[in-house]
Amino acid sequence: MSKSRARVARALAEAGLPDTIIEPGESRTAELAAAACGCELDQIVKSIIFAGAASGAVRLFLTAGGNRVSADKASALAGEALGRADAALVRAVTGFAIGGVAPIGHLTPTRTWIDPRLLEFDLVWAAAGTPRHVFSIAPERLISLADATPADFTE
Repeated sequence: MSKSRARVARALAEAGLPDTIIEPGESRTAELAAAACGCELDQIVKSIIFAGAASGAVRLFLTAGGNRVSADKASALAGEALGRADAALVRAVTGFAIGGVAPIGHLTPTRTWIDPRLLEFDLVWAAAGTPRHVFSIAPERLISLADATPADFTE
């Protein structure tokens, strides 16, 4: 088991949740993940990482698979202009490679917001530390584990 996947499994265990990590096949994109999991596109949690233009602080936006993050709305929430974080920064802060960034189990705590669209489902699916692994979770539990704030930040 990869170190990244193991961190996600550990985060679930420490929260008293079952290890629901599966390897459904290629899940690098929301569309591929939805097809592999047999769920709606919006049940896929996309982990979008931005970096503050002034502070360099990493910000995480958890959005439904069919939604896009609005840079203006995200920047307003963060209190500074945001730009996409590069792969090296994402790996250094979260411990995950782009395409497998889980919403939990990060190396460094990250300020996190969650798309209210995800709260419309009983179960959502998120990357589990690799581009091929996902885990399922109730969105309310995800809010708690990721210390996420529901907010409108989509286009």
